[in-house]
Amino acid sequence: MADRPNAPARTADGLGLGDALERAAVGVCAVDDAWRVLWANDRALGLLARSAEDTLGQDVHDLLHCDVPGLPLGRHPRERSRALLRHTSRTHPARSPHGGGTPLSLQCFALPCEPNDHGVTALIAFQAAEPPEESFAPPTAPPRALSEKERLALLADTTAQLIDNVDAHESLRRVVGLMLPRLAEWAVIDLITEANEVTRSLVVRARAGALEVHEELQGPMPPVPETSTMPLSKALRGAASTLTGPETYEAPPDSRIAVEQRKLFRATGIETAAIAPIRGPREVLGALTLGRTSRHEAFTTGDLGLLEDIARRIGIALENARHYQRQRQVAETMQRYLLPQLPELPGVEMTTRYVSAPDASHVGGDWYDAFTLPGGDAALGIGDVVGHDLEAAAGMAQLRNMLRAFAWSQDQRPHRIVECLDEAMAHISDVRMATLILARLTADADGHWRLRWASAGHPPPLLVDHEGATRYLDEGNGLLLGSDISAPRLDAHVDLPPGSTLVFYTDGLIETRRQSLDVGLERLRRHAASLARRPLDLFADQLLERTRPADNDDDVALLAIRIPHDTARTPRTVAPGPGR
Repeated sequence: MADRPNAPARTADGLGLGDALERAAVGVCAVDDAWRVLWANDRALGLLARSAEDTLGQDVHDLLHCDVPGLPLGRHPRERSRALLRHTSRTHPARSPHGGGTPLSLQCFALPCEPNDHGVTALIAFQAAEPPEESFAPPTAPPRALSEKERLALLADTTAQLIDNVDAHESLRRVVGLMLPRLAEWAVIDLITEANEVTRSLVVRARAGALEVHEELQGPMPPVPETSTMPLSKALRGAASTLTGPETYEAPPDSRIAVEQRKLFRATGIETAAIAPIRGPREVLGALTLGRTSRHEAFTTGDLGLLEDIARRIGIALENARHYQRQRQVAETMQRYLLPQLPELPGVEMTTRYVSAPDASHVGGDWYDAFTLPGGDAALGIGDVVGHDLEAAAGMAQLRNMLRAFAWSQDQRPHRIVECLDEAMAHISDVRMATLILARLTADADGHWRLRWASAGHPPPLLVDHEGATRYLDEGNGLLLGSDISAPRLDAHVDLPPGSTLVFYTDGLIETRRQSLDVGLERLRRHAASLARRPLDLFADQLLERTRPADNDDDVALLAIRIPHDTARTPRTVAPGPGR
């Protein structure tokens, strides 16, 4: 069938979008994952008053002067990515050098996209904002009376800063950045700990366009008496919000906490304040105080409703964060008990590391194991059960215990043990699919070490000699466990040089969505080689820090073994057997 002459174009090039961006009436920049400018149209260069050479490669935040207080685009790449996705449909005030340094008010719009072959991850569009009837007001002199629209926007921004953030202290700092200096010069947050103690958690002042944290005013507070009628004491007991000032605390104090509050007013120069309780769904968690230094800008009862709404959102976020931390502590304790203690082998060093998935329940299916076999050899194992939650952790424990039983009771080569495990897994465990490596570490009568191993779809171990030469042990490969495909399994063996280091790891150490597996393996090899002579614990710490991808969202398990440099440090003999 012939093409229709008026059929719509199916590609961007067919619509001439590249040329349209070049001639767009607004400034457009293409940026990479680190927010460096990869391309800018002529309109963007004109608004920025920069040449292309001075623009390309620069951080777009720096070019647009986007780091004014309250702008929710952070400077860490991971933080920026989250902010970008959350605020794509909003405009943000920014200022750009223009016309010899004259500030120009801009409206910015961020549009995320999947990375292309050139590394473009977002388009940033910006234009000169419509000039308001009054000139651009610096952040140090905001209007005190907010319109209903501005109040709703502040509450929406507060919710956006609190949602999905389990770091309670960071959440509080962000919310304070929204309130100051828009509502006050000072913000004070007092929190009640889970031990029912009061801590002045945050004291912040807005001055000269920046936020100052006054740590000298923070710290533990006296207990809250049941009989105190002072505003802070009442708020910490969950009473209604209150308007107050320094004169309230000039009267004889009725408690030690009132004395501390009087010191606060004198140290900060606060002349008028509003205090609201921070309530969670089930309990009172603290109090929020906003303070102004001018009596001519006194808080009114109309301000209390907004303050209570903000405090209520803080309370929900704090309670969620505390609940998350409790779960995390339980999960991490459980994980520590699930993972084994390492055996002691003459002259051999061993160390392990485990890092849970950042956005999961802090337990998962990654595991390592090492134990002594009846004949004196050491069994080494590492594996990954699909998933990173409590179900995966339970499956991991089942699989590891089954492997231990088979390896202990059967003096067989590793591939035979893996075959038995694969056959039994579907019948006596809840694990559907998993990868693993089982290895056997043996020393002969002269103290020379040999490794024999079999792999079930797991990333290959890395062998690093004392001089930094590296080799991936990619022999002995087989299908992952639970694949339901009948294929023979093999094992392989290698003599280990004196002073060499063996690295077993799970895929969270090398995999990322943004790059190929080969890139991750090369990064691991390169860093392991550079660390070859470091003490083993430092080797493991540095390898994990340098190699794990920044955008990793999976668990990581690491098992490192250092062979003695001096064979005389292995004073034992072993008898030959089928496992050797």
